[in-house]
Amino acid sequence: MTIVPIKTKRDYAHTLHRIEQLMEAKPGTKNGDELDVLTTLVEAYEAKHHAICPPDPIEAIKFRMINSA
Repeated sequence: MTIVPIKTKRDYAHTLHRIEQLMEAKPGTKNGDELDVLTTLVEAYEAKHHAICPPDPIEAIKFRMINSA
C-alpha cells in the first residue's frame, strides 16, 4: 500500500478508482485501513478544491418561497 497526497485531478481520479475497488473492504483489515486513509485524503482534497459555500440567506429564503408551492 503506497499512499501519496492528492495534488492533481489525475491523482484525484486515480484515488477515487482505488476507493471504488476497496468499497467492500472490512474494517480493521489492511484494505479497510487503506480505504479509511484514502477517503480522508479525498475529503480534504474536495474541501479545498470543490468547496460549497453556504447560500446567501436572502436568496435561500426567496428560493424556499418560490419552490414550496
